[in-house]
Amino acid sequence: MGGLIPDSFIEELLGRIDIVEIIERRVPLKKAGREFQACCPFHDEKTPSFTVSPQKQFYHCFGCGAHGSAIGFMMNYEGLEFVDAVEELARHAGLQVPREASSRPRPSAGLYELLDKAAVFYQQQLKDNSEAVAYLKQRGLSGEVAKDFGIGYAPPGWDGLIGKLGTDEKRLDHLRKAGMISKGRSGEYDKFRHRIMFPIHDRRGRVIAFGGRALGDDGPKYLNSPETELFHKGRELYGLYLARRSEAKLERILVVEGYMDVVALAQFGLRNCVATLGTATTGDHAELLFRAADEVIFCFDGDRAGRQAAWRALENTLPRLKDGRQARFLFLPEGEDPDSMVRQEGAEAFNRRLDAAQPLSDYFFEHFTAEVDMAALDGRARLVAKARPALEVIPDGVFRDMMFERLGTLAQHRLRSRASITSARGARQTTGRPALQRTPMRVALAHLVQDPSLAGSAAHDHDEALQGCTLKGFEIWLELVDFCSKSPNMTTAQLLELLHDHPARSHLEKLATWQLPGDDEQRAREFRDAVTGLELQWTEARIAEMPKIVDLGPEQKSELLALQNRRQELIGRLQGEE
Repeated sequence: MGGLIPDSFIEELLGRIDIVEIIERRVPLKKAGREFQACCPFHDEKTPSFTVSPQKQFYHCFGCGAHGSAIGFMMNYEGLEFVDAVEELARHAGLQVPREASSRPRPSAGLYELLDKAAVFYQQQLKDNSEAVAYLKQRGLSGEVAKDFGIGYAPPGWDGLIGKLGTDEKRLDHLRKAGMISKGRSGEYDKFRHRIMFPIHDRRGRVIAFGGRALGDDGPKYLNSPETELFHKGRELYGLYLARRSEAKLERILVVEGYMDVVALAQFGLRNCVATLGTATTGDHAELLFRAADEVIFCFDGDRAGRQAAWRALENTLPRLKDGRQARFLFLPEGEDPDSMVRQEGAEAFNRRLDAAQPLSDYFFEHFTAEVDMAALDGRARLVAKARPALEVIPDGVFRDMMFERLGTLAQHRLRSRASITSARGARQTTGRPALQRTPMRVALAHLVQDPSLAGSAAHDHDEALQGCTLKGFEIWLELVDFCSKSPNMTTAQLLELLHDHPARSHLEKLATWQLPGDDEQRAREFRDAVTGLELQWTEARIAEMPKIVDLGPEQKSELLALQNRRQELIGRLQGEE
């Protein structure tokens, strides 16, 4: 497993916590046989298809396909990174997360504590400053919204924060590391002065930085914390934590450009808004957005700068557009922003604008067709040359195929993506993914993933007969049997997390979601039959590879006869014969 957390701790953590308890704190569950059910928190549905297995410590939705361990659930539901999810579960279990040696230092807990105290200091200062309060009221903000977002005020003095929090050298050092102090010829002073302060939270709700809006003419209108060990603006979004807290599963999320846009929209009941932090939308931003909602709407000014920002967002969104995800673009009239628009026309009218936002596909082709002469043959050829490389980064799936089809239609030329060409040659299929066929290998692997304790005698009964086996997937089978034999009491969740970096993990995850019918005895019998089926396939493959009987020597004839007898014996087992 990548990262600094030992595999042994991940196994221990997943053995200590109960996924049912973790999920039930966030999603109401009902008992259904040996499992628990609910309406899926990751997509809209009326009939429950979301199941949680106490035995496997694994969740799976038969509607949208979401599945995983308690760690995966926390990542998907709370929008946490892997390490943050592990730390949150460890805190719940009363465990301390160990760290392996690394050249990269872990952020100090003291920095989080200091920034939280800075946020409290700014909020207290806001209460005592009539100018700052008047400004927020003039912008139409209520005290409730200001409190929700933790808005505060940095006093105009040079050392208000330093005097409050920098009481010793250690705290001063924390202020420096957190980017709260600037240094000039006369010494160190508060970075933020005479500004409305907006705390920036990470996905766990911890304050990691600030944005400040100037109340006077001193310095830039907006000022952000610098990059620190806690804060990387290309990986954080203002308001994301609060947006996710407002609703368990956001149907869509709106991306705007400024703090005040997010806060003003929240004032009008639109709590699903976030803002980038003085930078263009990055690939990390796009991934965070799609973890929060399947539909993302980017809202920009309609001027040239807004169009450039929108195109950068599109470029970084395309590689994340797996099937089921949707991106759209809303361009506001020049000179307007979301703050001004929602105040002019109200929330209902602004929501209608969002409903009519331009699909990414339309914006994409509109952008390229405007640059070429579509009436000319060479113009359409240029269209393909310019647009095709951008489309190649879209993940395989229906959306990718349809985008290539549309490009071909516009170019008046039959066009396929490289992935589709590869598919036509038989290497892979990119459209209409059918369910995995239940071959003996897959059935055996599915049982083993879902019940590692099966890797006992039943899995080893056929070892000698399967020596030298070249069936597809057999290397994974051997590796999994060995892995499970050493830890037969692990759960499905533990197994898959420990195979975090294994190239076959995604395949094994799919098998972990298969419905295996019957009770324990019936499933054990089905597993034995599947392993018997493996030997039968290998036996038949060996028979097929042997030369014609007239060309065989005495030893080979004896071997062929033994294989044929073994085949009949295996067939008899599968047919229930004695």
